[in-house]
Formats: sequence, C-alpha cells, structure tokens
Amino acid sequence: MNNEQEEKQQAEREELEESSLLSHLVELRSRLMKAAAAVLVIFVGLVPFAQEVFTLVAQPLMSKLPEGTSMIATRVASPFLTPFKTAFWVAVFAAMPIVIYQVWAFVAPGLYKREKKLAMPLVLSSIMLFYSGAAFAYYVVFPLMFGFFTAATPEGVAMMTDIGEYLDFVLVLFFTFGIAFEVPIAILLLVGAGIVSPASLSRQRPYILLGAFALGMLLTPPDMISQTLLAVPLFLLYEIGILMARVLIKKREAKQE
Repeated sequence: MNNEQEEKQQAEREELEESSLLSHLVELRSRLMKAAAAVLVIFVGLVPFAQEVFTLVAQPLMSKLPEGTSMIATRVASPFLTPFKTAFWVAVFAAMPIVIYQVWAFVAPGLYKREKKLAMPLVLSSIMLFYSGAAFAYYVVFPLMFGFFTAATPEGVAMMTDIGEYLDFVLVLFFTFGIAFEVPIAILLLVGAGIVSPASLSRQRPYILLGAFALGMLLTPPDMISQTLLAVPLFLLYEIGILMARVLIKKREAKQE
C-alpha cells in the first residue's frame, strides 16, 4: 500500500514538474517573440531611411577621407544590402531596452522581493552604460582612429574602404565598447553574490590595468589610439565599480546592524 502511494506521489510530482517546465517554455517563447517583434517593428520603420542610416553610421570615416576619395562597394549586391543590414543592426540597438525588459520579465517571477528592488536599477543602469559605450565609440574613438588611419596612409595609396567591410568593423567596436562599459554592473553582481570583495578587487589593480591594455590590443585595431581609448575607460570603470561595491557593502552592513 505504501509503495502504491509513493508511486502515485512520484507520478504527481513528475507531472507537476513537466507542466511547470512547459509553462516556462511557453513564457520564454512569448518573451522572445515580443523582443523579436520590437526589433522587426523598428527595422520596418527604418527601411525607407536605410540609405540615410548608413550615411550616419559611416560619417566618422567619410569625414576623414582625403578629398577626392570615397567609400566603395566591391560586391555586386553591397550597395543594396549593406544599408538594409545597417538598418537592422540599428534596430537591434534601438530595441535593446525592450529586449532587456523581456529578459527581466521572464526572470523576475523567480526572484525575491529584495532581489527585485536591486535588479531593476541594475537593468536600467546596464542599458544606459551600453548606450554610453556605443556613443563613446562613435563620437570619440571613431574620429580619432579614422583620422589616424587616414594620416598613416602611405603616399600614392588611395584610401577607399569597402562599405561592407566598414560596417562589420564598426559593429564589432560598437558591441565591444558597449559591453566594456558594463564593467561596474559585473563588479556589483560579483560582490553582491559574495564571490569577490572590494578589498580583493583593489589588490588586483596592476593586473587589471595590464589586462585592459591586452584586451584593447585583442579587440581593437592594431593602433595605440584605439587600444588606449578602450583600456583607459575600462580601467576607470573598474575603479567606479569598486566604489559602487563599497557603497553596497556599507548599506548591507547598516541594514544588518
């Protein structure tokens, strides 16, 4: 009799787990579809202005090209496809708050009330920092970097960049700087989870500085300007993250007292 009851309870638990998993998968699909719909709506709105969008993204290089030169298209379909590809990625960037909100809405039901209060400011801060990194790349890094490349072009060589190659190049830098500016959020999460402490992070400063320049060397073009423009903000954001972590620890200790 006891064995039959145990088997019945086990079957009920398995059925409950399967239904719970199915409901989570349905919820995940719904969130992904809403995020994709947001990207699609923005992309459709940008399609009529695809040429203007590409011109805006290419402005940092076009403004530095020598007089009489221009960008070129080495592939047959590039003049048509590259502006649409640019519009799509701009739509992804523009829809990032909606995408992150959908991720938050999927995860939030499993969090405690205290965790929800902490998570929402972190989500908003991560969005702002990502856009700040992309804006820093566009307004600071690109003009200096392309100016350096133009000045370093050997005499007798015409600098005419392919539009497809340019788009792939700047997309990598946009994402690199956007993610690099998330360092304070990553530090707060690590400290909040108890994995590291502000004191241990402070002791790692020399290694972090060296690692920042090594990362700049790997992720940016092989010139000192772009490497330094990634490494220096990365190290400063690391310091900001340590300060924010110390404030978090002090608030936590005050609440415990």
